[in-house]
Amino acid sequence: MAPVDKITDKIAALPADGNYFSLEFFPPKTETGFNNLRDRLYRMERALRPLFVNVTWGAGGSTADKSLELAEMCQKEIGITTCLHLTCTNMSRRLVDKALADAKKAGIRNILALRGDPPRDDEYRIDGDEVDEEGDKLVWAQDLVAYIRKKYDDYFCIGVAAYPEGHSDESHPVHQSLEHDLPYLVDKVMAGADFIMTQLFFDLEAYDKFERTLRDHPSGTFKTMPIIPGLMPIQGFQMIRRIMKLSHAKMPEDYNARLVAVKGDDEKVKMAGVDILSEMVETIREIKSRTPGPKGFHFYTLNLEKAVSFIIERTNLIGATPDGEEAIVDDASLPIPAVQINGDAAAMRRRASRSRSSRRTSSAGADPHNRVIISDGERRPSNPSWEVSGQEAGIRAEPVNTRANTLAISEGEGVLGREATWDDFPNGRFGDARSPAYGEIDGYGVSLHMSPAAAMRLWGQPTSVQDVNELFVQHIRGELAATPWSEEELLPESSAITPHLLQLNSKGWLTVASQPAVNGLRSSDATFGWGPSNGFVFQKAFVEFFLSSADWQVLEGRLRAALPEVCFYAANAKGDVVSSHPISGGGASGVEGVPTTDNTNAVTWGVFPGKEIVTPTIIEEVSFRAWSEEAFGIWAEWAKVYGRGSASEKFLSSMRDDYWLVNVIHHEYVEGDALWKLLNG
Repeated sequence: MAPVDKITDKIAALPADGNYFSLEFFPPKTETGFNNLRDRLYRMERALRPLFVNVTWGAGGSTADKSLELAEMCQKEIGITTCLHLTCTNMSRRLVDKALADAKKAGIRNILALRGDPPRDDEYRIDGDEVDEEGDKLVWAQDLVAYIRKKYDDYFCIGVAAYPEGHSDESHPVHQSLEHDLPYLVDKVMAGADFIMTQLFFDLEAYDKFERTLRDHPSGTFKTMPIIPGLMPIQGFQMIRRIMKLSHAKMPEDYNARLVAVKGDDEKVKMAGVDILSEMVETIREIKSRTPGPKGFHFYTLNLEKAVSFIIERTNLIGATPDGEEAIVDDASLPIPAVQINGDAAAMRRRASRSRSSRRTSSAGADPHNRVIISDGERRPSNPSWEVSGQEAGIRAEPVNTRANTLAISEGEGVLGREATWDDFPNGRFGDARSPAYGEIDGYGVSLHMSPAAAMRLWGQPTSVQDVNELFVQHIRGELAATPWSEEELLPESSAITPHLLQLNSKGWLTVASQPAVNGLRSSDATFGWGPSNGFVFQKAFVEFFLSSADWQVLEGRLRAALPEVCFYAANAKGDVVSSHPISGGGASGVEGVPTTDNTNAVTWGVFPGKEIVTPTIIEEVSFRAWSEEAFGIWAEWAKVYGRGSASEKFLSSMRDDYWLVNVIHHEYVEGDALWKLLNG
C-alpha cells in the first residue's frame, strides 16, 4: 500500500477524537547549519512523530534552492510528509513553475500557497521574466491556488494562510480585522484550497471568534475544512517582541506581564513561554471540541527543538508511554546532571528548579539582524561524561521512537537532550553559524517587512548620498523609527556612543550594528547588565557600517596599521571578502569553506559565581560572509520599492554596487574610546 502523503488524507485517517501536530522549519544560511538541521530533524521525527512538517520559502536565487533542498530532504531522505511553502508575488512565473515541478519530482504532495511580500508596482520580477503567454497573473494567494489547480489538478493538497486578528501589511492597517479578510479567505478556498493554517497569535478570544465565524459562515465553505492554528514557542523576550511587531499580532496583558517579570533571564522567559503555549493548546482544544474531527496544532520551531518538545510532551500531543519504556541515557548507573551550556549550568531535570544566565543583544541599530549565540562549541566540555560541544552535537542519535525520549529532548537529559540544548537559544547574525537556527529568524529570506507605500512614507525617495546619510543620522537621533537594516530604535546602551555614531554617519559611514566597550560592570547594571546576580560583564567595542569603496581604500590602510589591537572583516556586493585574519577559501589561506582557527572573536562575556566564563556574542568570518550577502540583498530590496528605471532605483543600486560592508572590533576594552578615536580621529 502506497504511503498517504496528502495532509488532508492523513488527517482524515486519524480517530475522530485524535490530536495531531506539525512543525515548521526554514533553510539555514550555512552548510554546517544545514547539516546540523538534518540531524535535528532525524531526532525530532523519531522522538516526536509530527504528522507533517512545513518548509518555508525564500523567493529567488539560492534561497529558493535551499528551500527546495530542505523540502526534498524531509520528504525523501527523512521520510516525513512535507508541505512546501510557495509565494507568488515579486517572483517570476518561471520560478513558480520550477518549484512546483521540483516538488512533484521529489514526491511532495502538499503546498502552502502564500502571497508573499506586498506586491510591488509593475510586478518587479526578480529575474526579468514577463507574464506567460496564457496571461496568468499571480498577484494574490488565490491566483496561485487557482494556477496550481489549473496545472496539476488534484495532485497537490493546497493550504492557505489565515489571520485570526486580521492581516495588515501597513497598506491598510485601519482595516486589520477578520471581517476585512473574510471575503479574501473565501476566495482562496473557492479557488481550490484544502486546508487553512493560521499565522501566529496569542489572543485566544480572537481565535475563538475566528474559528466560530468560519464554522458558521453562511456559505458552508469552512464547515468541515481542517483549520490548523499556528503557535510560536517563545524563544526570547526581544525576539517575541519583534515578531509581534512584524505580525501585528496582539500579546494579551496577562501573557505580557508574565514575560516582562522574567525578561532578564532567558531560561525563565523560555519556561514562561512553555507555560503560556501549553495553556493555549488546552484552551484551543476546548474551542475545537465544538467541531467533530481531529484537533491539530502547528508549531513555528525557528529550527529549535527543546521548547516545542517540552510543549508537545506537556500537552499530551504524543501517545501514552508504553509500560517499561525508558529514555536513553549515557549510563543508567550515573545520575543525570544539570546540562552545561557554554559553562552555564542549567538545571533541566524533571521537577527541578530552572534557571539560566540571561543574555542580551548588542546595541545600536543592529536589530533585527543582531542576535546572539549561547554555545561555544569549540571548547572542550567541562564534564565530558555529560556535556557535548557544538560539533559533537551534530552526531545523529539512535532512532528510538519513545515518549520518554521526548522528555530527554525537552528537559536536556541523556544523549538526545544534550544534543537538543547545545544551541538552545536563538542564534542570529552575531551567533554560531553551525547552528540550524543561525540566520534570519523568520526564514523567509531578505525582506523589508513592509509595503512599498510604507517604505516610501518612511524613507522618501532618495537620489543622493546625502539623502541616505540623513536617514541614518535621523535614526541615530531617534527621529526615524527604522532603516532598511534596523526595524527598531536603538537600544538604551547606545546612548554611551551616540556622539561617535553620529560622527560616523554624518560622514557617510552608515552604521548597522555596534556596541560600546564595557570593563567589569556589575551584572545588575540597569543599562549594560545581564546574567545572574553578583557577576561582572565585559564588552569589546565594535561597529559595522557601509562606506564607499574610495573611503574603504583609505580605511583599510589605517586598520592594518592598528593591528593587532583591532581586527576587521569587509565585503562588497560582488562577494569579495577582506579580513585582518587569514581568509578561508583554499590554498595557503586554509581549507575551502572552513574558517581558520583564529577567526572567531568573542566580543561579550560575563564572569559569574560558580560558573565558567560565558561568551554569548561572537563575530567570525563564516557568519559575516552569510550576513553580508543578506545585507547587500537589502539594498536591492530597497531599490525595488521605487520601480525599475526610476531615479531612486538607479541611485540605490549604484550605492549597493560601490559600497563595502565593514565590521571593526577593537580588543582594548579597558580604553572605552579606543575604537572611536581610531575611526573618527
